[in-house]
Amino acid sequence: MNVIFVIIILFMAGIENYILFLATTIIFVMTPGIDTVFVLNKSIAEGRAAGVHSMLGITCGILAHTLFASLGLSMIIAQSAMAFSVVKYVGALYLIFLGLSSLRSKKELQFDIEITKGKSGFQNFYAGFITNILNPKVALFFLSFFPQFINKAYMDDPSPFIALGASFALLGSIWLSLIAYCSSLFSAKLKKNLKLSSWLNKITGCVYLLMGIKMALTKR
Repeated sequence: MNVIFVIIILFMAGIENYILFLATTIIFVMTPGIDTVFVLNKSIAEGRAAGVHSMLGITCGILAHTLFASLGLSMIIAQSAMAFSVVKYVGALYLIFLGLSSLRSKKELQFDIEITKGKSGFQNFYAGFITNILNPKVALFFLSFFPQFINKAYMDDPSPFIALGASFALLGSIWLSLIAYCSSLFSAKLKKNLKLSSWLNKITGCVYLLMGIKMALTKR
């Protein structure tokens, strides 16, 4: 128990106004964005399991951004116009690809809120991870938000970044899990009316396209 306490103290060293950070983070994660819309669409279209797998992928993306920020790699994206553009356009193209795939799909959506097995679960996880990791705004947000709660003397120490990033990821995963659970309830109702599935495909496709276009138009 003492060891755990020491580890927590070490990771929290250099962090200021942690309660304010948590309160602000809750507001941020509850504000509709690409991650929320992505999990919402996945949960409604494919069920609760798909939303949860997507949430796990997004959470891993957040942790990866945290690692990059702690190592200073995100600073390269923030300072390099070319690096920012590459990440931005790759992420935008991926979202546009998802959108076009949904619009071109002629298959009815299969709603299964019980369990998603095998490859489909990995695909949803991978899609969530890629969508988050290729969003340069996440890296820029971390670099602009986290330092406000870190003592200047600890700016070169990765521990505060990791602690704040882990806290952000935890709160985000809780919120996205609630989104996945609540929105998946619509899947059960839609399952009884598969005529709506083609329209849901189109709506989902348009959402992805808009997110991709919005990301492509993002300025530094």
